[in-house]
Amino acid sequence: MHCKFFDQHKCRSCELRGVPYTQQVADKDNGLKSLFENRLPEQWLSPVLSKETGCRNKAKMVVLGAAHQPVLGADVKFGDNLERVSLTHCPLYTEDMMALLDYLQDWIRTSGIPPYNKEKKKGELKYILLTRSAHSGEFMLRFVMRTRDALPRIEANLARLREAFPKIRVVSVNLQPVHMARLEGDEEIFLTDDEHIIEQFNDVPLVVRPKSFFQTNPEVAAKLYATAREWVRELKPKRMWDLFCGVGGFALHCASVTESVTGIEIEPEAIASAKRSAAEMGIINLNFDALDSAKFSLLQDRAPDLVLVNPPRRGLGKELVAQLGELAPKHIVYSSCNPETLKIDLDGLVNYTVKRLQWFDMFPHTEHAEVMVLIERK
Repeated sequence: MHCKFFDQHKCRSCELRGVPYTQQVADKDNGLKSLFENRLPEQWLSPVLSKETGCRNKAKMVVLGAAHQPVLGADVKFGDNLERVSLTHCPLYTEDMMALLDYLQDWIRTSGIPPYNKEKKKGELKYILLTRSAHSGEFMLRFVMRTRDALPRIEANLARLREAFPKIRVVSVNLQPVHMARLEGDEEIFLTDDEHIIEQFNDVPLVVRPKSFFQTNPEVAAKLYATAREWVRELKPKRMWDLFCGVGGFALHCASVTESVTGIEIEPEAIASAKRSAAEMGIINLNFDALDSAKFSLLQDRAPDLVLVNPPRRGLGKELVAQLGELAPKHIVYSSCNPETLKIDLDGLVNYTVKRLQWFDMFPHTEHAEVMVLIERK
């Protein structure tokens, strides 16, 4: 992948950009085999690869500079000098995302919206958060603001923005008044009638709202969900749980190959999205609840035949690992964005054998890998 930002030392997010993609894949595969050497599966399946460019569906852009010259990108230090670099043309984005981000950079200027200055703690616009549906090409655009002060300027210029890019379906302002690392605040103000976009992976429509977790690489994510469904189909469970289910991607895919599915996710907005997708598909053997996964499992007196888990980077944690060990479902399918915490959790599940492992290159040109394993009770 050619990237001028990497070549000019202006961005190092894709730390492996200088390594040929085939070598990246081989190195990741060998690294994972080394990591799991004491829990090697009976089957180590070939990895699922990504496109090298145009593979992302999300952009999280820091807004820098002044009102007369805003920049969507990053501050890069060259010796004693600090240069503001626009990253709107990152090759990981699709062409229509690049065009929209490029337009937004000038639109912010002509709309008179002052970027936030974190040193002076002044200004308004902190981030641009853009999500694209690969299925429809529609966009969800979010402005993260310090206060409501610049909201009238966004509203006054919104028609001009949507006329230039008719594929913008959802626009909102997220208020984050606190000077802190947390990207988003609690309050979301919608400026459009629509409050969600629809993504479709395989035959499953997924409702994406502003605070819903969603995979960043749609082509690889579709293969991840399809693979999970095939593994579950082979096992023929009567009942299954999908813990940390997000907007329901795994549960909705697996509902057709099992008698009953329960999806658990702590974020109510994600559960609302999952329920809407289930209703649209006419699924009646699927139940979603907005609960903490560890608390949910603690209240259960028996496990289903299969538990599917897709935790955040921190992993399941000792408490949930211990609970799953006691409940002792016959099979666990574990999808992880952090192989290190996956390994720790597997080591805690001492009464299980690792039957199968496959990894998915959700984040090409980086060290990251999405790993899915099937384990079986001894």
